[in-house]
Amino acid sequence: MHADPFALRALLGASAAPSRRAISGESGVTLPPLIDHHVHLHLIDERALPGGGIAGVVDLGGDPVGLARRPVDGMPRVSYAGAFLTAPGGYPSGRPWAPDEIVRIATDPSDHPGVPGGAATAVGEQASFGASVIKVALNAAAGPVFDPAMLDAIVSAARGHGLPVVAHVEGERMTRLALDAGVDALAHTPFTEALDDDLIGRAAAAGQTWISTLGIHQGDRAATANALANLEAFVAAGGTVLYGTDLGNGDRRVGVLVDELRALDRAGVRGEALVRALCDPWPAAAAAGVSTFVPGPPPAALDDVAEWLGRATVVPSEELIHDDH
Repeated sequence: MHADPFALRALLGASAAPSRRAISGESGVTLPPLIDHHVHLHLIDERALPGGGIAGVVDLGGDPVGLARRPVDGMPRVSYAGAFLTAPGGYPSGRPWAPDEIVRIATDPSDHPGVPGGAATAVGEQASFGASVIKVALNAAAGPVFDPAMLDAIVSAARGHGLPVVAHVEGERMTRLALDAGVDALAHTPFTEALDDDLIGRAAAAGQTWISTLGIHQGDRAATANALANLEAFVAAGGTVLYGTDLGNGDRRVGVLVDELRALDRAGVRGEALVRALCDPWPAAAAAGVSTFVPGPPPAALDDVAEWLGRATVVPSEELIHDDH
């Protein structure tokens, strides 16, 4: 018996469709391609991502030259920031997992391309290698960070290339610094401080997007509590949330992470909203020619959606027959 398409869409949204695979006849549900909006490809075995349900990723800190040389139509489909832009001595400089190729030091707010250490130079390099977003490091817990003038210059340079800016915020007042500069997205739900309602309301009203990465805090009770409370308030204020795991940070499954989905669910990103957080193509176009297929019966209730999504795999769209009648 096929799933009721009306009940399915009421639970998961208009993009969900009962379907079956043409070759095997296996029944299930089709969704748009699932995307992990925060990974580091140089730290994971990306070949496992499609089998684990992930069709696209956003690399938020890698070698821009290597990323630019990737096959455009490979799997997973990759959008990327290129290198981290950071202050002298700032995060992630010197970390064992962060080779020099993935870090650029910016020291001058100059808007003239070619100025050594200039904001326009650093941003322009990433744009020239095909970046879809610019990544800045604002980690006051681990070293120096950009002052407001320097951060403003980077955001302005990115705007000149039509690119959004995403920030790693960590440490006191870093979320406020990013918001005041007009940073478009946060690479992590803020976790080092409990944000006040005014700041969270400002972020939501400004259209800032937060990438979840709640699962990286396992074992750190304070960070977990802060992140969940901040995300719950941001969702309640109407903020936009994207699924992201920071894959490469710790030894975890390469694919859809059910624990991340459960945490999002607890923060109020449920059902259709959870599917949107996974399928939003930000910051680039959606993967073409592939779909998500979740075999077997669909979820019966909201509480079942996170676990159910953990069964997802990536298949060619032409292989699926939709059973919408």
